[in-house]
Amino acid sequence: LVLFSTMTNAWLTGNWTITGIENWLSSALLTSALAMKLGIAPFHLWLPDILQGLDLLTGLILSTWQKLAPMILMVQINHELNTSLLTIMAILSILIGGWGGLNQIQLRKILAFSSIAHLGWMMLIMLFSPNLALFNLIIYLFMTASMFLMLMVLKSTNINKLSTSWTKNPTLAAIMMLTLMSLGGLPPMSGFVPKMLIMMELINQNMTAIATTAAMSSMLSLFFYLRLSYTLSLTTSPNITNSHLTWRLTPFYMMLIPAPIILSMMIMPIMST
Repeated sequence: LVLFSTMTNAWLTGNWTITGIENWLSSALLTSALAMKLGIAPFHLWLPDILQGLDLLTGLILSTWQKLAPMILMVQINHELNTSLLTIMAILSILIGGWGGLNQIQLRKILAFSSIAHLGWMMLIMLFSPNLALFNLIIYLFMTASMFLMLMVLKSTNINKLSTSWTKNPTLAAIMMLTLMSLGGLPPMSGFVPKMLIMMELINQNMTAIATTAAMSSMLSLFFYLRLSYTLSLTTSPNITNSHLTWRLTPFYMMLIPAPIILSMMIMPIMST
């Protein structure tokens, strides 16, 4: 689709550069192509099922590293994107990202719908402040990397296995609960900062109705984050372990966890007001 949009633009205008798109057809095709690559609604159907079929390490790469190239391309050509189409897809992504994760029990599918919702926030502000969209992407990458790394250590892939995490490693389970609160955008966690800045920028652009719609739609995502936190911290599996701590942990993943955890929680407390 990216190649087709470039060829269409060259046929209509004689310009082969991707930063010089001047007609609505090529702009709509390019926006749709990048949205499909990122997994933005309504081109999101492949992402939850594909992520569910992957192991946690590959899912980590798909949810973080694979988002960088299309997002950087979107930042570079943000003035060439179709404004109306991008706004509709952004609101739809926030809605579907929250709605789709409500009845899921597989953690990888929940993180897939979480990715869709966060990308909706990035697309919403892309046209007005690309730097803020990149800041949101960086915070999202740290939060998602933290979640995947902790799930890899605890070897949890669904909610039932997650309920045994407290008996395996109470410290890591408590940190995971705080990371879920950050993903949900609750203060004073890092996840609240980009949502607050995006809403302030949308209000400055006289888009108060869209900012309100996005904020209300994000309550759907917050519900399943709270459900995971409840399962993680306030429920205990009947089949508990007799030992205080599991001794066979994966040391390599444990070494990778501290940096993204700190960045996914401490941005707001240390940022200047």
